[in-house]
Amino acid sequence: MHDAPAYSAETDGIVVRVRPSYLAGQSDPDGGRWVWAYQVEIVNLTTGPVQLMARRWTITDATGHVEEVRGPGVVGEQPVIAPGEAYAYASGCPLGTASGTMVGAYYMTDDRGRAFEAQIPAFSLDVPDPKRLLN
Repeated sequence: MHDAPAYSAETDGIVVRVRPSYLAGQSDPDGGRWVWAYQVEIVNLTTGPVQLMARRWTITDATGHVEEVRGPGVVGEQPVIAPGEAYAYASGCPLGTASGTMVGAYYMTDDRGRAFEAQIPAFSLDVPDPKRLLN
């Protein structure tokens, strides 16, 4: 991943870092559609392997509309992350407003069969330098 500042959270030795970026070329503000990409890095600081089984996202737009997304794995995978290793992927999120937030959790299992949630840090989706309208 690149050197942009990341939002970060650590749960039980699992570090989740997220870097959102606005996709102006895929957005249509006049049509009420704004699109962001986000890169995620999941680092396993524990002494055993962990597997990402499922995800939960809570997406809130600028009007307060909330959408919850749940599903198995991420981008079609349920990766096993070895101790000291990292897994990275990219995805995207369209919104009907020019800003919003995302937060969530990954449902993980460890090599002993213990299930736990690794928190995904809350992060902001904001259009850089929005047009300013003078009244």
